Amino acid sequence: MAFIKVISPQQAGGRLKKIYERVKAPDGQVDNVLQIHSLRPHSLEGHMAIYKAVLHHSGNRLPEWYLEAIGVLVSRLNGCDYCAQHHAEGLKRLLKTMALDSTAYCGALEEEKPRDPFTLRERMGLSYARKLTQKPGQIESSDINELRHAGFDDGEILEINQVTAYFCYANRTVSGLGVNTSGEVLGQSPETGDDDSGWSHSGGGTAPLKS
Repeated sequence: MAFIKVISPQQAGGRLKKIYERVKAPDGQVDNVLQIHSLRPHSLEGHMAIYKAVLHHSGNRLPEWYLEAIGVLVSRLNGCDYCAQHHAEGLKRLLKTMALDSTAYCGALEEEKPRDPFTLRERMGLSYARKLTQKPGQIESSDINELRHAGFDDGEILEINQVTAYFCYANRTVSGLGVNTSGEVLGQSPETGDDDSGWSHSGGGTAPLKS
């Protein structure tokens, strides 16, 4: 499963076992991206905290499906098949709940400059995520002003920034330690909420952003 030692849920005891109980899926699965932290349970807790904050917190204002789309884009740019596969499945599930064409959205994310069915506003956010991923040292205040002009407020810009930064972190955790999808069910995510008490399928994604 990985390049370093991993303590499986069956082998876990003490604090690690308790954490695994909180983050497991309804079928008992603990994703490999979480198990990779097993030698340092505190970093697993940190990972889960930021993951849920940037993707599943009720304080976020951008639609969950859009944040997932950013994650898929960033993961593909970073060559992280693990995260791209997991979150593409999560994105498809969210889009399906809104009767949106998941094939069209996921196909657009494979383009160098995603277009339809993403709105102009959505495309501007994706463009910022691409630049932040590939050329972080070249981000300037003008990039932020372009997002404002597209209709994002500063809090929403922060959300785009944080989900992009999180996936760069997760991608490097996964790729740097050899995590793969062996034995996993793809696309599971924590309950939509603000704590770290569970790990199960989340709910709807809300509508596309207006141009």
